[in-house]
Amino acid sequence: MIASKPPRGYAIPNGVNAAIVLLQLAGFAVAVFLAARLTIWWHVVLLALAFGLYMNSVYSIIHEAEHGILLSNRRLNDAVGMLMALLFPAPFHLIRQGHIGHHLRNRSDDEAFDLYFDGEHVVWKHLQLYGILTGMYYLVVVLSNLVVLVVPYVMNRKHFAFDRPSAAFMASLNPGRIRIIQYEGLAAILLHAAVIWLLHIPLWHYLAMYASFGFMWSAMQYVHHYGTERHVTRGARNLWIFAPLDRLWLNHNWHQTHHEHPTIPWPFLPAVGRTENPRRGFLPWAYLRMWRGPRHTHEHVENKYAGRIVD
Repeated sequence: MIASKPPRGYAIPNGVNAAIVLLQLAGFAVAVFLAARLTIWWHVVLLALAFGLYMNSVYSIIHEAEHGILLSNRRLNDAVGMLMALLFPAPFHLIRQGHIGHHLRNRSDDEAFDLYFDGEHVVWKHLQLYGILTGMYYLVVVLSNLVVLVVPYVMNRKHFAFDRPSAAFMASLNPGRIRIIQYEGLAAILLHAAVIWLLHIPLWHYLAMYASFGFMWSAMQYVHHYGTERHVTRGARNLWIFAPLDRLWLNHNWHQTHHEHPTIPWPFLPAVGRTENPRRGFLPWAYLRMWRGPRHTHEHVENKYAGRIVD
């Protein structure tokens, strides 16, 4: 779950993944080039929509790197993950710790955004879930680039006693990674400032592009888990939206299959999923159901990995 070689018969597609990375870098270059030159507002809107869809493919590549299954060479895997995370933009080692921690905490009381328990702040739980649904979660992740540089001491469990999921996330962070996370945060800020300045991109064009991506990315961060079984690996669902999009997003919607087999590379997920759990819901309907909001429960599921530091 943390980082290991794929099972026998599921080799990492090094060549394919490398080609995808190059295409995605080229796609980013084309997008910012167009953002600097478009003058008609609805052209910018179309670019923003396309950018949002494309950037979720970039995140899928980052996701493979987080699990150590993007490239067989681990150092190269992490280096490419760091590079692609700059486009997000977020510190790779921070979001990696967050994502691997998600696999450990999934559907426990430490990560159940669709539920609230006796004694919890009901309004806060609603704001948290609706923040995920509306893109605010993406904004929080992007702001981490600045937080790790200016006020890194904030990222401590004691400051988040009011919110169990946040406290659990902070407790799992590896303090030995803070320096590289700060370098990555600084690099992300400098990269995007340079792109905007050197290409003379109107700020609202750039913000429109990333708002589109941020909304799409954030909206999908819990759609595969809302209302699922309270189990660390089975607590997910496989979804579909549109075959070309599913492929563009590197089969990320085979999410239950991924949680049950987190070291199987993306090309193999559909075949495994169709064998083990072929049932798939329609992603937009799953998203709309989330607007019901969190519900009260007396069922408690402890995180058996509580206290584990993620490398």
